[in-house]
Amino acid sequence: MFVRLCAVVALSLLAVACQRSVDAPAPEAAATRPAEAVRRLAARLRANDAAGFARLALPPVLHARVAAGWRDGRSRWPLDELPLDAQLSALLATLAADGAETRLLADFDRQFGRSGRELQQAAHSLGLFGVEYLGQDASYSEEEREHYRQGLTALARWGGGAPLADRNRARATLVQLATAARRTGLAGPDDFARLGMEESLRRLGPFLGAAKGAFARYGLDLDASLDSVEASLLEQTGDTARVRLRYRLGDAPIDAVLVLQRIDGRWYLRDHLAHAEASLAADAPAEAPPASAGWWPLRSTPRLARGTVGR
Repeated sequence: MFVRLCAVVALSLLAVACQRSVDAPAPEAAATRPAEAVRRLAARLRANDAAGFARLALPPVLHARVAAGWRDGRSRWPLDELPLDAQLSALLATLAADGAETRLLADFDRQFGRSGRELQQAAHSLGLFGVEYLGQDASYSEEEREHYRQGLTALARWGGGAPLADRNRARATLVQLATAARRTGLAGPDDFARLGMEESLRRLGPFLGAAKGAFARYGLDLDASLDSVEASLLEQTGDTARVRLRYRLGDAPIDAVLVLQRIDGRWYLRDHLAHAEASLAADAPAEAPPASAGWWPLRSTPRLARGTVGR
């Protein structure tokens, strides 16, 4: 719901900071009412509980299949809902390397130290590019397109005024983020398979908090967005339901419709089910080759992956 919209700018600009994950109890089962299912997913994201989110997002049988897919490298759902998902392990390795803070700050100074307005324009253009991309990718449902169009437009407006070239923010962010990356213990592609989905997502929970903390550092409070979530049932026909989702992203109101499906008495977002199944059907390995050294995310165009974490 929010994670991919947020990560479009966060991972692309590497403007993330580390904050501790909120301690979260073991999540309850998926809800027996459609709107409550949406609210519970938002609550897991608010708690930075990526593993709990995945358990709520999929029926137990499909969750087990996806977990098996992590072990053999076929799936990285729900990580493949993020932009630059295939390079996540390389990003963590780059940040966790000895001296990463000094090297990346030097790259920042060299490339962007006097380019504040240019960075703002790039962030704004990135959001607009995402809106245009949505109209060309057939893997999105109509509901996804409308939801992401609103969110990316809001992020483009935020990025156009954010202090992205502030060196003090960049320095503090890099120090904290490098520390967070080292603490995950996820330094290479094999680690995701070795640890499996549950443990990998548990370790990445603080990194979700780090992405949210970054936006707050640069003026966008995503926890406030999650706190503002309102979900209400629009209609239900048998095992299919439509839920209205409303929240605020910065100063922009988001008003979207989500489609849910009931399985064994519990409600799940239809696109989560489809994208998790699609991840298991993929022929290519889940991991990508390591990225080159340097401030590489800033030189990369984010890929808007299928689906959305927490949609």
